[in-house]
Amino acid sequence: MDLRLPPLRDLRRRPRRLAAAVAAVVVLAGAGTWTAVADDKPAPVHREDQVMALDGVRIDTSYFTSSDAGRRPAVLLAHGFGGSKDDVREQAENLARDGYAVLTWSARSFGRSTGKIGLNDPKGEVQDVRKLIDWLARQPQVQLDKPGDPRVGVAGASYGGAISLLAAGYDDRVDAIAPAITYWNLSDALFPNGVFKKLWAGIFVNSGGGCAKFEPQLCRMYERVAESGTPDAQAEKLLDERSPSAVGDRIKVPTLLLQGQTDSLFPLGQADAAAKAIRANGAPVDVDWIAGGHDGGDMETGRVQARVAFWFDRYLKDDKGADTGPAFRVTRTLGTDTGDGETRLSGVDADTYPGLEGDPRAVALAGREQSFENPAGSSPPAVSALPGIGGAGGLSQLSALGVGISLDFPGQYAAFESAPVKDDLQITGSPTVTVHVKSTSDDAVLFAKVYDVGPGRGQQVLPSQLVEPLRVEGAKAGKDVTLTLPAIDHEVQDGHRLRLVLASTDLGYASPAAPATYTVSLKGDLKVPTTLADSDAAAPLPSWVWWLPLAGAVTALALLLTARRRTTAPAPDPGLAEVPLQIRDLSKRYAKSADRYAVRDLSFRVEKGQVLGLLGPNGAGKTTTLRMLMGLITPDGGEIRVFGHAIAPGAPVLSRVGAFVEGAGFLPHLSGRENLELYWRATGRPPQDAHLDEALEIAGLGAALERAVRTYSQGMRQRLAIAQAMLGLPDLLILDEPTNGLDPPQIREMREVMIRYAAAGRTVIVSSHMLSEVEQSCTHLVVMDHGQLVQAGPVGEIIGSGDTLLVGTAGPLDEPLVEKVAALPGVASAVRTDGGLVVRLDADGSARHLVAELVRLEVPVEAVGPHRRLEDAFLTLIGDSA
Repeated sequence: MDLRLPPLRDLRRRPRRLAAAVAAVVVLAGAGTWTAVADDKPAPVHREDQVMALDGVRIDTSYFTSSDAGRRPAVLLAHGFGGSKDDVREQAENLARDGYAVLTWSARSFGRSTGKIGLNDPKGEVQDVRKLIDWLARQPQVQLDKPGDPRVGVAGASYGGAISLLAAGYDDRVDAIAPAITYWNLSDALFPNGVFKKLWAGIFVNSGGGCAKFEPQLCRMYERVAESGTPDAQAEKLLDERSPSAVGDRIKVPTLLLQGQTDSLFPLGQADAAAKAIRANGAPVDVDWIAGGHDGGDMETGRVQARVAFWFDRYLKDDKGADTGPAFRVTRTLGTDTGDGETRLSGVDADTYPGLEGDPRAVALAGREQSFENPAGSSPPAVSALPGIGGAGGLSQLSALGVGISLDFPGQYAAFESAPVKDDLQITGSPTVTVHVKSTSDDAVLFAKVYDVGPGRGQQVLPSQLVEPLRVEGAKAGKDVTLTLPAIDHEVQDGHRLRLVLASTDLGYASPAAPATYTVSLKGDLKVPTTLADSDAAAPLPSWVWWLPLAGAVTALALLLTARRRTTAPAPDPGLAEVPLQIRDLSKRYAKSADRYAVRDLSFRVEKGQVLGLLGPNGAGKTTTLRMLMGLITPDGGEIRVFGHAIAPGAPVLSRVGAFVEGAGFLPHLSGRENLELYWRATGRPPQDAHLDEALEIAGLGAALERAVRTYSQGMRQRLAIAQAMLGLPDLLILDEPTNGLDPPQIREMREVMIRYAAAGRTVIVSSHMLSEVEQSCTHLVVMDHGQLVQAGPVGEIIGSGDTLLVGTAGPLDEPLVEKVAALPGVASAVRTDGGLVVRLDADGSARHLVAELVRLEVPVEAVGPHRRLEDAFLTLIGDSA
């Protein structure tokens, strides 16, 4: 077990293609020993490995720079507990390509580094970071603010996140930081409210290699607390001194705090304390609550690291146009309705960070005074979270999907419950409640949690599987206690109830072994923060009474303005009257950005009878292009013409276009047939023009067509949406991922439908990641990457073009040999594939010369021929961006 984040891969701020590289790898050891790797890529990255001698320990480092001349800011990139510098290598390479000098290292006792684990000891690991900053100041590639003072940022997750905070507190040369899922006070994290978080602490020690791997005083502290089950003042002081909070008043640099919602190790309150302290120092602070955490869930890798990179662009490169994002953002889970089982996420943001107490709403709880037992040996324990058992899905994330896994034993808890809530209640922050506690023992240890309980005898769900422990001293005489429960972002649906549970045991914590009886009663309402809720109180009148007239006025105004704009639309081009689509110099910038483009200078043309496949990796700009084509968003430059008419919102020519882009919306209480009929009536066109029967045959829903859409599976909704797009048999049909959710026979039928549809003189544009289907159904391709055109033309030309060869080999090739092939004169790129290599030649390359060079390199060549697979051609064109 380790505490590392899932590998933060697939994060690319800008498009990068995989090209083969020339690599020289020299295995050396010892202080002052180096390795160098020079990649012959469009944005080459050099890596230099060195084991540095720092204050009696040896620290293994890697230094990444691009080949661009000149000085640039530096980034120190730290790894998580139990990991090493290798965990952040890919992120370091990406940052280097983006114009940073990046230094990674393995912390003491991890990877190839020596020394004892000090839990970010100011005299140990923090001092190491200061020495690394000294080293950066001497590098010719690094920008200096003054001699010995490099322009430098620090980022990392978990253990690495804490070192970034500590570095900023102990070294004023640090200019910006971006800590993720980490702690502000390690004592508070492992001894919350005086209760020992024994399960996580054990995992922590185990993932570090055992107690003997730690500094002796830390090892003695752990053994003492683990044996007694109670943290003492000496233990708390030891962890306080190693915490960022110890130097909180000295952290005065721009800080991006990324904290996990599914995290029982370092919950959201740790980031809240950091945000308040650093903002009090006058520094810019943004807070981002991500879906994942140490208990699993979606780490939102691409979005998170993109935001980190932009944060450094703004505060290290002084790029005033860099979009650093909102002051506060929280990710919400919408379900798994994607067709592939992946969780759907959505973000909500605010212009200011509200803290954990914003806009409290009182929720009355009912329940008499209750007594319950703390069993001997605190066994059996209640179950809230299962620390460390997460993975990509994460058990904690199940609570966001309405699945509960918590367990409370009868006779070991008290429960107080609210009436069903009216209207949805969005909780964002920490609920609070005051209770009166009495105990037959001097001290009581309680575990407080708030469940979301479904209607009737519905299932109870513990949001993010979080529980708040509390040690109540002097409880024998009775005591009023205000409980601050874990911070969450959770929606309680209309008709659900809130249930406050106070338990005597919990699997993750140490509680008294001696039996005792606790008695608890309520002293007030439960107060829940609702700062990001749409509404926190019922309106005197239905909301539509107010917004409907206003919406009508706005709609009328919009229609007037739209009609006025249409009179100034570009005139149709008679020369393109028979051309289904022509796109010329199309560009679209990201919101709030002056120089970042989703689509840039894109041009291509589609003719009648073609089935065009629009291909590209995620983020290539495909969906943005299709949305501009549909008039849903407005380009920043260039033009789109459909049958000679310029596209604008509401353009009449759009009646000749049918589209299925990013799903379709249906009225859930109506049947599939009724939804299609209603949609067609809304167009105002004659019923006979709908060709409804043909569309329904395509849908293949059978008897389900008469059922309410709310009963449909994702695949059934997908087929209904495609049928809707085909209503009226439009001249240009646009389909975005049409085979999502379809089974193999339906996919084959979809393929034949597209081919027949185009054969009748119409045109189909399909965007899909299923390359085998594209290869079988499409006549032409447009390949995009980073919003730009990579290649366009007939499928046969792209797959079997003379400059792309498939080299069959007698066995698999190792990466160094592939890199040597890629470095040959006349070779543009080489990509390893099943059974050999796909090699793309440049203008000076020839197959004859390639074969001779392959023999010289002792490549076990068995065959060389034209490349015939779309998948391999696509990977060759796109490379690592795919």
